[in-house]
Amino acid sequence: MNCSALLSLILMLVQLWPCSASTQNHNAHNTEQSFTAVQRVKRAWVWEPLFVTEEQTSMVPVYVGQLKSDLDKQNDNLQYTLTGEGAGSIFIIDENNGKIYVTQKLDREKKPFYTLRAQAINRSTQLPVEPESEFTIKVRDVNDHEPQFLDGPYTATVPEMSPEGTSVTRVKATDGDDPSYGNNARLLYSLIQGQPYFSVEPTTGVIRMASQMDRETKDQYLVIIQAKDMVGQPGALSATATVTINLSDINDNPPKFPQRLYYMSVSEESPVGATVGKVYAEDSDIGENAAMNYSIEGDNSDVFDIITNNDTQEGIIILKKRVDYEKKRRYGIKAKVVNRYIDDRFLKEGPFEDTTIVKINVEDADEPPVFSLEDYVMEIPEGAVSGSLVGVVTARDPDDDDSPVRYSIVHGMHLKRLFSVNEHNGTIITTEPLDREIASWHNITVTATETRNPEKISEANVYIQVLDVNDHAPEFPKFYETFVCENAVSGQLIQSISAVDRDDAEEGHHFYFSLAQEATNSSSFTVKDNRDNTAGIFTAKSGFRRQEQFYFYLPVLILDNGTPPLTSTNTLTVTLCDCDTEVNTFYCRYGAFMYTMGLSTEALIAVLACILILLVFFLAIIAIRQQRKKSPFPEKMEEFRENIVRYDDEGGGEEDTEAFDISALRTRTVMRPHKPRKKVTTEIHSLYRQSLQVGPDSAIFRQFISEKLEEANTDPCAPPYDSLQTYAFEGTGSLAGSLSSLGSNSSDTDQSYDYLTDWGPRFKQLAGMYASQRSFRD
Repeated sequence: MNCSALLSLILMLVQLWPCSASTQNHNAHNTEQSFTAVQRVKRAWVWEPLFVTEEQTSMVPVYVGQLKSDLDKQNDNLQYTLTGEGAGSIFIIDENNGKIYVTQKLDREKKPFYTLRAQAINRSTQLPVEPESEFTIKVRDVNDHEPQFLDGPYTATVPEMSPEGTSVTRVKATDGDDPSYGNNARLLYSLIQGQPYFSVEPTTGVIRMASQMDRETKDQYLVIIQAKDMVGQPGALSATATVTINLSDINDNPPKFPQRLYYMSVSEESPVGATVGKVYAEDSDIGENAAMNYSIEGDNSDVFDIITNNDTQEGIIILKKRVDYEKKRRYGIKAKVVNRYIDDRFLKEGPFEDTTIVKINVEDADEPPVFSLEDYVMEIPEGAVSGSLVGVVTARDPDDDDSPVRYSIVHGMHLKRLFSVNEHNGTIITTEPLDREIASWHNITVTATETRNPEKISEANVYIQVLDVNDHAPEFPKFYETFVCENAVSGQLIQSISAVDRDDAEEGHHFYFSLAQEATNSSSFTVKDNRDNTAGIFTAKSGFRRQEQFYFYLPVLILDNGTPPLTSTNTLTVTLCDCDTEVNTFYCRYGAFMYTMGLSTEALIAVLACILILLVFFLAIIAIRQQRKKSPFPEKMEEFRENIVRYDDEGGGEEDTEAFDISALRTRTVMRPHKPRKKVTTEIHSLYRQSLQVGPDSAIFRQFISEKLEEANTDPCAPPYDSLQTYAFEGTGSLAGSLSSLGSNSSDTDQSYDYLTDWGPRFKQLAGMYASQRSFRD
């Protein structure tokens, strides 16, 4: 090329593009990767294609292309440079001749292209002979990725007996190669395992039914799908996936009895609802498609019934009515089974039901006696004498041996006193007369027992109605409180009366009222029958006087309409009241009470006044006694009280020791606060026991006595009994002895009281009293 006027730098990147299938196959066989340089013209830059195989890049740099300029005289005057992505590391350039090399193995899936910049520089001037130009190197794809099923393994379900071509599921594989270059990423699906039942569409991966399949034959299939890239051509990469296809059940099978005839038996003793036996129909379907209902067809559906066990799908035959061996010993029933849920698509194949015959034999058993009736209703008139016939119950043994039966009455001992039954013939009689007014109905239970087998017992209820007999006469329903005023006029209504009857009347009660025959002419009152089971009492004269007669006793005759009719005479008491014409009930009652007591109003007032006076007097006495119980003494009695108290509290020795608490002697405190006097009656026993524990030789005892003497002598204001406390503790061994006469065995003449003068001024008066008494006796 002779272009001296232009600076030409040629980069030649050789790229081999497949023009035919043979050329591509040859390239794919010799290399895994190659590089593509896009031809580009900018000023003097010219790009030409070149290619390189991938295996060469693993050991030494691989030549990619060359930069060349027309100004290059092969004298090393020009320097070629390369910058951009991967320059210096992935791509290098020979700065002398412009040749470009790749030093590493490239992966299109990680980076599909690189952007670079090239420039030629004059070595002498270090100036560029051409402006810098940018170009792109593309990495050409090779088939180095195999397909992948990212969602596998697959599971699908399709109804059994689905028609051919029914879509089951779709599988999908992916390929990491470039889908825009060649056929590296173009996949083709095929079926490796699953023929002839399934097929797969090559380009979409949709799996379809290839034939109808029955779940009852096989319910699960394992299908293997293969995906190849390069449209399945030789040398293509592939992958497989497994698809588990389950056939779901549909109701395409009717139920079938495995037997055409069943034999069963039932005892005649079996109760209603007892299980006779079970039948089972087989159904190849599962779930609700195998659900079935059983029923009984024929005339024996009133004796037997069949129910469905939803858990086991069994038909349970039960007793609907009790059977009797003596009446019928064999039954034949027709059992039917029908699918509960039916698919209309398969009705053309036949009915989804089946039938079978069940023969049932009745077993003989020793049955209890059977009454002719379950309940008996009998009647007997009230008042019937003991032993009267009430009725007859009958029972028999239903078995062939016809065992004799024995009758008895149960349920309450009191019933046996009213009724009894003949144990041989079942005749029921009364044991005492019955009263309808006490009980109109009696319920008893009669049992029948086999004599040969006493365990066989049956019962029957007997209801006995007591028929009414007119044996109760009518009477007043209540006590009538009747008053009449002294000034009452003739023909005045003073009382309305009625009647009751404890008997029952078939047509209702009707009573008739009148005066008794003995009072018809002499009575001051009359009775008027109102014809409605009531009557009125009227006065027969005007004016009454209490002084003449206070009470009137009116005999009223009452007749009922029973058969035979009964009558009774009821006495109505009429009380005369002190009033004009209108009766004041309270006032009249008061007057009647006073008349009964035999007192007038004035006498009653006098009695009440006396009672009040006595009550006041009694309360006054109680108040006086309470006042006398108070303890304070008047000032003028102080001297007399002092003398008495001194005498009571002094001395006594071991007999009178409770005027002071002996526990005071057990303390070493010299000065003690003043304590009030304590009651002797409450402390006498305890102080007596304590005083015995302390004798006169005790230092504590002597010290305490001295202190108390000193306190009494120096305190003129202290009450007398304070000083006497010292003598409350003179126990056994005291030199002075006891001054009390309560426990003294000797008389005063045997004692000397001269030592009292030595005890101080507080005992001066006491010493004088005893000295004067001794002188008087002498």
